[in-house]
Amino acid sequence: MRGGHVMLLASSFLLILLRVGGGSDGGEFNIEHGKLSGIIIPGFASTQLRAWSILDCPYSPLDFNPLDLVWLDTTKLLSAVNCWLKCMMLDPYNQTDHPECKSRPDSGLSAITELDPGYITGPLSSVWKDWVKWCIEFGIEANAIIAAPYDWRLSPSKLEERDLYFHKLKLTFETALKLRGGPSIVFAHSMGNNVFRYFLEWLKLEIAPKMYMKWLDEHIHAYFAVGAPLLGSIETVKATLSGFTSGLPVSEGTARLMFNSFGSSVWMTPFSKHCRTENVYSKHFSSGNKKGHLAYLCDEHEFQTNFSGWPTNIINIEIPSNRGDEAYPSFIGVTHANMSDMECGIPTQLSFSAREVADGTFFRTISDYDPDSQRFLYQLEKSYHGDPILNPLTPWDRPPLKNIFCIYGIDLKTEVGYYFAPSGKPYPDNWIVTDVIYEIEGSLYSRSGNLVEGNPGASSGDETVCYRMFQSLLIWIFCFSYWWQSDLQVPYHSLSWCKNWLGSKVNITRAPQSEHDGADVQVHLNVEHKPESDIIPNMTRSPRVKYITYYEDSESLPGKRTAVWELDKANHRHIVRSSTLMRELWLEMWHDIHPDKKSKFVTKATRGPLRDEDCYWDYGKARCTWPEHCEYRYLFGDVHLGQSCRLKNSSADLLLHYV
Repeated sequence: MRGGHVMLLASSFLLILLRVGGGSDGGEFNIEHGKLSGIIIPGFASTQLRAWSILDCPYSPLDFNPLDLVWLDTTKLLSAVNCWLKCMMLDPYNQTDHPECKSRPDSGLSAITELDPGYITGPLSSVWKDWVKWCIEFGIEANAIIAAPYDWRLSPSKLEERDLYFHKLKLTFETALKLRGGPSIVFAHSMGNNVFRYFLEWLKLEIAPKMYMKWLDEHIHAYFAVGAPLLGSIETVKATLSGFTSGLPVSEGTARLMFNSFGSSVWMTPFSKHCRTENVYSKHFSSGNKKGHLAYLCDEHEFQTNFSGWPTNIINIEIPSNRGDEAYPSFIGVTHANMSDMECGIPTQLSFSAREVADGTFFRTISDYDPDSQRFLYQLEKSYHGDPILNPLTPWDRPPLKNIFCIYGIDLKTEVGYYFAPSGKPYPDNWIVTDVIYEIEGSLYSRSGNLVEGNPGASSGDETVCYRMFQSLLIWIFCFSYWWQSDLQVPYHSLSWCKNWLGSKVNITRAPQSEHDGADVQVHLNVEHKPESDIIPNMTRSPRVKYITYYEDSESLPGKRTAVWELDKANHRHIVRSSTLMRELWLEMWHDIHPDKKSKFVTKATRGPLRDEDCYWDYGKARCTWPEHCEYRYLFGDVHLGQSCRLKNSSADLLLHYV
């Protein structure tokens, strides 16, 4: 930790933590004991997996022994890929381990900070390390940050059945309350939000109904949903049909086999906001059959809107012609409706919406041409539509928590639809992607650059990309770490669903992401918000500035707050490492625990430097920026002027501006 300022901040923070919240806002948002804990639920492929068996790898000097890294060990992946696959893949139906190797999730913060520790691979495979470093820098105690890693390959029901994960997560919250004396803050990223949603539903059946809300109020102060795929991710369909390597030294077919062996491959399937199942919680306490089939029903709006409300059809696929009989032995089962085209050897193109993917219609249609369809339909019915706790392929309602902050990136080129065609090869390489539809800042384009008709949203999603223009080993490791430690990109339609959790009146504020003096802050108060409609602010935007737009519920229920933060150009993976996001989270929590806070949310009027890293050299004025807060102070080891710009020791009251 550098500088006396940070020490003073940490001391001031700890003193406030010891005080009992009083506040002048009627006591609605006070924390009784002021001892917060942070519980991190990582996303897909963001937890280390370790070997839990001994596997002798022929033709390789590297074997797998208990506790060896499996995910993410680039050395063994390069030298013993077949052994590595045995330790990674599961049985596609019953989700059991390979007979020769089993893997289990690591525990503790080390399981989510760096997936592949090492001089080169460590920084490249960093996930939550910067987040933890930020907490340490501001004086957060070691026992206040708790990781909740899990086996991201499993379906939600298998997480509980095999690992008792949700029982353990409940104990984690209860232990944190006893240890720290106060509720916890939940930080969930991408699929980690799906896990947390399932936990909240599971909890309803685990404790007495009258105790449910009391338990939530006592154990959870705030929920930060970061990059949540609230209506699913379209890219999972591409991974399911054709595989998605993004730098792995395996074929797309092998990547497809591995991804489809995971029960979680269905968890982020895109679905319609108009389709739901019966209320499992109500049915559990009714006199009816608790184990009966849960119908997946869609309301009238589903059939009145195009594309299930998404920007375009998720999948456009060519049904193979009769020239592909050798690759598709079950071709004889094709319907008579398409025989005229088939006799001429012309493929028939079919389009499918999000609803038709989520309810299994698409996979039933191609079942004659793709053996994996039966696996998908089995997992879909057993682990999702038939789940006794929750069908995850249904739209989220606002969780019954006190404080919810939904955070995601926007305005990046994001995939929203695909064109598939038969490759002429046998399974698993039987499909290829012939074209991709992207959303970018309110428009739809094909991969070739042509404008596509549809219903684009007001913005675009949070693309996750791996640049493939270099082929060196270092860049390969970068690409490998970049995708597999992160989740799939999520379209704006799915990310922005949490705007429906806002009330009828919303305060909108747009401000630069970088430190600013408040001159470029725009505010609209009490903007009307209609249910299931987007909120589009009428605000100016400079092309040179990255903004963060805050949507804050101005008329929420007593004791509850809801906010949505949109960060320009923040992609899906790096958002958890964004200094802007960490700064805003810190200020929000600082505001919440302060006994003299005067507003419901943190003021956005100004954003001064909070750390030495926020000070830098202004070459135009030949001085450090923010002269009222920063000064030039050289320390041995500084190699440029910006490093020598540090916070003044006398600015310990800086955070008081945000109360």
